[in-house]
Amino acid sequence: MAIVDDRRSFPDLPHPPRRVPVIGDVLGISPDILTQGSEDLAVLGSVFEFRFLGARYVVAAGADAVAEVNDESRFCKHVGPDIDALRLLGGDGLFTAYNEEPNWQRAHDVLMPAFSRQAMRRYHSIMFDVADELVARWDERAATGEVVDVSADTTRVTLETIGRCAAGYPFGCFASEEVHPFVEHMVAGLKGSDKVGVLRETFLPKYFARRAERPVRDHAAQMHALADEIIAERVREGLGRHDDLLELMLASDLDRANIRFQLINFLVAGHETTSGALSFALYFLSQHPDAAEKVRAEVAEVWGHDARPDFELIAKLRYVRRVFDEALRLQPTVPGYYRAAREDTVLAGVHPMRKGDWVLTLLSALHRDPRWGDDPDAFDPDRFEPERVRARPADLYRPFGTGPRSCIGRQFALHEAVLLLAVLLRRYELVADPDYRLQVAQRLTLLPKDFYLTLVQR
Repeated sequence: MAIVDDRRSFPDLPHPPRRVPVIGDVLGISPDILTQGSEDLAVLGSVFEFRFLGARYVVAAGADAVAEVNDESRFCKHVGPDIDALRLLGGDGLFTAYNEEPNWQRAHDVLMPAFSRQAMRRYHSIMFDVADELVARWDERAATGEVVDVSADTTRVTLETIGRCAAGYPFGCFASEEVHPFVEHMVAGLKGSDKVGVLRETFLPKYFARRAERPVRDHAAQMHALADEIIAERVREGLGRHDDLLELMLASDLDRANIRFQLINFLVAGHETTSGALSFALYFLSQHPDAAEKVRAEVAEVWGHDARPDFELIAKLRYVRRVFDEALRLQPTVPGYYRAAREDTVLAGVHPMRKGDWVLTLLSALHRDPRWGDDPDAFDPDRFEPERVRARPADLYRPFGTGPRSCIGRQFALHEAVLLLAVLLRRYELVADPDYRLQVAQRLTLLPKDFYLTLVQR
């Protein structure tokens, strides 16, 4: 959330109604702007501001403004206050590193081969192994009529997958009903970091931010200990026996502390984003049985009766991919990203910015731009048919960020998500509570809250 020194003089920008001196805009908009309804934000315009206890947040929501901040010649990635606070957990890992930190580029170069097509072929069978464990769990629920907690189970499957693929480490997420301690510390640490990030930017005494940091540091210590244990176990085994992300890092010149931070970055971001996106996709499919049937028809045509189709057949599920893309459009799990001005400039003709000033791009507004069609709030996977994609500006859809620091694991997430959606829709009818209305929760990413399904095995 773009916060700048409130003592400087800025021209007025549109802001929510009912602004209160000192407190700011909390009466006119949710304090957590990232989960605010897009209809409430659209009236504020392409660029607007939000103030809270002395902190000023400048938001780029309109497509034209977002296109400007995505211009790498004028803007670059910025680590905003909430992400900066995440450094308590993730240090100078890929997601949390500052642009000028040398370990970012060094680690990026080391890790790129871990997401090559050849590497993805290696992960493919592991993804099916973990999918089978989820299916076994859901078969038990289907047999007894017990509902499944969708977000909890997508967290299980994506954490188990990234753990095995990235570091050869099985979390055992399906061995117990208990949440893995890593997830408990992660969730608490993410929520605490978000609070720390806000407190650091207000005019409140620094004591409040430091006090909020204490439990986050405790959760971070537990996460660091697990990462160190995974690394130490691999070193004891000896290098050269694995072909994964951890092996690449240990064979490189990255120091041990940075390897820990990179591993935590991947374990957290590598499952959180996909987990939420899968949950939203399953929600939309449960609400649109016609789309679910199209998914099943395509899976039957492309996969036939093959229980574990070859790697190449995942990419042939084009309608399943469109379903996932549309779910990410309507509910991007990473709801925004930060951009900083490289030099003095003016954003969208209305907002003067000095070098280093930064803004938050808000995807919930961008992804409902009128250029998406007559009803941008409607779920319509056919928006992502190739000819319609070519007819739209590219900057209307940015769920994975932009520029050289956009999501390095994008292809991993897409392959995993399409595979899982196909496996689950082929096997189950998804029956949602007819009285359920989508609620959104936030930790690092967004996910459905209290979303349960009854499964009918096909």
